[in-house]
Amino acid sequence: MNKSVYSIVLSDDVVAQVDRLAYKAGISRSGMINRILAEYVSYVTPEQRLRDILGQAASLVEAMDQLQVMLQPSDTHLALKSALRYKYNPTVRYSVELYKSGEALGELRVTMRTQNKTLIACLGDFFRLWAAVEQHVLGELPPCAAGEGRYSRTLMLDPALAQTATGEQLSRAIIDYVETLDRCIKLWFEAQAQGIDAGEQIIHIYRTYKQNHLLLK
Repeated sequence: MNKSVYSIVLSDDVVAQVDRLAYKAGISRSGMINRILAEYVSYVTPEQRLRDILGQAASLVEAMDQLQVMLQPSDTHLALKSALRYKYNPTVRYSVELYKSGEALGELRVTMRTQNKTLIACLGDFFRLWAAVEQHVLGELPPCAAGEGRYSRTLMLDPALAQTATGEQLSRAIIDYVETLDRCIKLWFEAQAQGIDAGEQIIHIYRTYKQNHLLLK
């Protein structure tokens, strides 16, 4: 959506109220005025669309026991967390950022809140396995980066389905992917504690996920 600079005259009291709303929402004054005007004329801005998708995603998470919403979603970001039943009780954090334009829906970033080098290395091993699993099942490696204790992945949409996808379908696609990833992380750590290999189980879980979820690539 193109943007231009406009000169308008507003009451100082009105601007003060707008600034309060902008501060609470974490956006600029211009962004808040644009939001207010768009709502008044019933125009859905790209920001509003993304906010609706993340709002619905947060609602899905609130009905789960596995994941928790860390902060209420902004226009483009949603932060989630999950606790591992493992020594030191580490917390895995998921950050979803949606893009306002472009072919990709957004990006998922995963980190673990711990200073324990053993746990960080174990999570790094899982992320490298996860990338290999996705490449094996999908036939190609999706845009991603795996390191010690952190992972990022671009969330691409199937072009044939993206044009007709609703906000509810997009929010479900995001959360189902995060839920599947979180489930496999927990399985991996449980297997590590027992000294067994969970690789085949993780492949099976991901393959089952992909059979039922075609929107995200």
